[in-house]
Amino acid sequence: MAKVKSVVGLDIGSKSVKAVELTPVGSGYVVTGYASRELAGPDESALKETLKEMFSGNHFKTKKVVTSVSGRSVIVRYIAMPEMANDELKNAIKYEASKYIPFEVEEVVIDCQRLEAGQKSAEKDKAPAKEMRVLLVAAKRAMIDKHVGLLEDSGLWPLVIDVDSFALGNALELHRTLSSEPIPADKTIALIDIGASKTNINIIQDNISYFTREIYIAGNDFTDAITKKLGCEPIEAEKIKRAPENRSDEVKEVVSSMLEDLCHEIHLSLDYFENQFDKSVDYLYLSGGGALLIGLDEVFEKTFDKRPVRWNPFEHLNIDTTQVNQDDIRKQFSQLTIAVGLAARIGG
Repeated sequence: MAKVKSVVGLDIGSKSVKAVELTPVGSGYVVTGYASRELAGPDESALKETLKEMFSGNHFKTKKVVTSVSGRSVIVRYIAMPEMANDELKNAIKYEASKYIPFEVEEVVIDCQRLEAGQKSAEKDKAPAKEMRVLLVAAKRAMIDKHVGLLEDSGLWPLVIDVDSFALGNALELHRTLSSEPIPADKTIALIDIGASKTNINIIQDNISYFTREIYIAGNDFTDAITKKLGCEPIEAEKIKRAPENRSDEVKEVVSSMLEDLCHEIHLSLDYFENQFDKSVDYLYLSGGGALLIGLDEVFEKTFDKRPVRWNPFEHLNIDTTQVNQDDIRKQFSQLTIAVGLAARIGG
């Protein structure tokens, strides 16, 4: 990866595809490419055509991409293991994985990452056994093969397959690294990305992920509620959701029940983290197209007793205005967080 001059973070969602290209320049990064396209349909052929069209013009310097996967075929677990060297960990995780994933080990692609080391005593009369927390990720091999094949058939070169929630963490790490006044490392941030079909949560402290979860309540559910209650077509409901104009109160009332359900699920996640690790969540960082829903900030503040932060992953990135329209970035920055996090893998 160190020899790669530019890379495109490619976020393939259920409704659209977003791509952001980063190029390292000096001690920072420049946005040298950007594109966003709505998908013409849910089938694979529509996605291929969209990808080919996006990369056929002059939007990007490279066709080397970092993408991500998510959903029920991806398993993330935080486990405790005896402390060992990294090469030993790679071998040992294959045997440990079977205890934590609901699939046959032969059916999945497995990866792991050491998070932190500590000391823990299993029995009072014995010396404490050294243990470490390990992040275990397993994804169905068939899904990964299909994903890679689709990218290659579209003329792209996949460098890394990541996970959506970890891409959020990478975007935050890049944001904090480039900031002149970063949030102190001892503060805990809950990254909440509300997409079209799901909401991703990643709780981070000092660039270490402690908890991730996918919640299947998101933007599509808000749109469906508006469609049914207001008796309009989904396309019109999507427009009303994004720009309700004089129907703001009506929209707030329509989505209130769904928004309460989402907040309840997020609250369960935050409570689990705080009870498990005896740490409090200091900040809620919101992103994703679904997070633009009118009235959401007020509901979050009332539910969690803290005002959510709408952060901009482009804030400390330079933009090559000869290649990228800054106004387009400014309008869509909330929806591009995962794409930026994927492209941030160029630095590691």
